[in-house]
Amino acid sequence: MADTRPRGKGERRSAGELESEVLAALWASEGPMTPAQVQADIGGLAYNTVHTILKRLLDKGLVVRDAAGRRGAYRPAKNAAERTAEIMHEALGRGPDPIAALQQFITGLSPQEERALRDLLGGSAGP
Repeated sequence: MADTRPRGKGERRSAGELESEVLAALWASEGPMTPAQVQADIGGLAYNTVHTILKRLLDKGLVVRDAAGRRGAYRPAKNAAERTAEIMHEALGRGPDPIAALQQFITGLSPQEERALRDLLGGSAGP
């Protein structure tokens, strides 16, 4: 969902924030979206800005372009859960002690998230 909070004069969203907003719009869509559709969904961005963000996401392999029509339509290369898991794996790979990072991560889980993790691990996750 797009950030709809009012922005001060001259306040701009970062490239990463814009990419996240575009990906969120694509994930929420039932099918590929043209740059104009993304622009309408997010609001407040010039068409060229949306097109540039989509091109960056394409170059990063985060979206796929369906070449129907002049501009084509875009869809996510991975669903939101797959992308989140990929980011988590990347973060674990960057740190010096991935086990310690996992321990810290687990201590911050809600009871519901902890139950889900235990279920996913087949009940083998002990304290």
